[in-house]
Amino acid sequence: MTELDPKSATFFDGKSVLITGGTGSFGKKFVQNLLTTTKVRRVVVFSRDELKQWEMKQLYPDEERLRFFIGNVRNPTRLHRAFDGVDVVVHAAALKHIAAAEYNPFEAVHTNIIGAENVINAAIDQGVEHVVALSTDKASGPVNLYGATKLVADKLFVAGNAYAGGKRTRMAVVRYGNVLGSRGSVIPLFKKLAPSGRLPITDPRMTRFWISLEDAVDLVRVCAAHLRGGEIYVPKLPSMKITDLAEAIAPGAEHDIVGIKPGEKLHEELISESAARHTVDVGAHYVIQPDVDWWQHELEGERLPEGFSYTSDSNAEWLSIEQLRAMIERL
Repeated sequence: MTELDPKSATFFDGKSVLITGGTGSFGKKFVQNLLTTTKVRRVVVFSRDELKQWEMKQLYPDEERLRFFIGNVRNPTRLHRAFDGVDVVVHAAALKHIAAAEYNPFEAVHTNIIGAENVINAAIDQGVEHVVALSTDKASGPVNLYGATKLVADKLFVAGNAYAGGKRTRMAVVRYGNVLGSRGSVIPLFKKLAPSGRLPITDPRMTRFWISLEDAVDLVRVCAAHLRGGEIYVPKLPSMKITDLAEAIAPGAEHDIVGIKPGEKLHEELISESAARHTVDVGAHYVIQPDVDWWQHELEGERLPEGFSYTSDSNAEWLSIEQLRAMIERL
């Protein structure tokens, strides 16, 4: 997985960092990581829910570097105020539930697309140095509205570097797959149903990429430290079979095949064949370089072969049932 090089390890020292959606699964782990492993000057949690902020604050009763800012990425004025004096923004706020986005499409657009535009404008206007936006595998060849909104957001953050002109703000994107133990994971459902001896399986052929919260945090730190502006960072992840995950949680359980839900893919994709043409393998991860005329950098790395695509079913690395079980036990 991603390892921190010296620049990534010290990049946040002395900086003021703000994370939108900071009370979510990623946000909480990211804040914990910064406060315990860096000499960060200030960490600002920007989110909508005052109860979640209060609960999070109880975890750090004596932490003077931590601040909480109630706000919504839909509100450009609030973002402009929150970004004052901030060096790095990590944009994790989004409406992420696939079915909810399909039923409430305008809400998803307002948060995931207009919210991204608001973050970009506020960052440029307030002189934020680096912006890292979190993306999803569902943004590559999207088949649902959530994925489509995240694809648009990715393109907005890439284009935001040209929009910034001569100002210092630079932006990049981190794209990864399913996060082990995050909200919305199938693991809690499987654990709940395990005593019954029966688990619902969408399709026995289904595969997924898998990443831990710790590795997701480390990749964001690497991206923030090394971005030039316009890249999409993609980690090298192991794949797993949904049937192996079920066996790891409930050995011997019967599988009820319920079919793929609307908006779901049989296999995940992190890099499409077309995007692979301007992607480089830098060792620990891939970097999709922006396919635009203003990109003047040539990253050191190996070009991907013609016809390459990064999908969960064609992956070279797979998690075994024993490895999945060990990972779940550590949650």
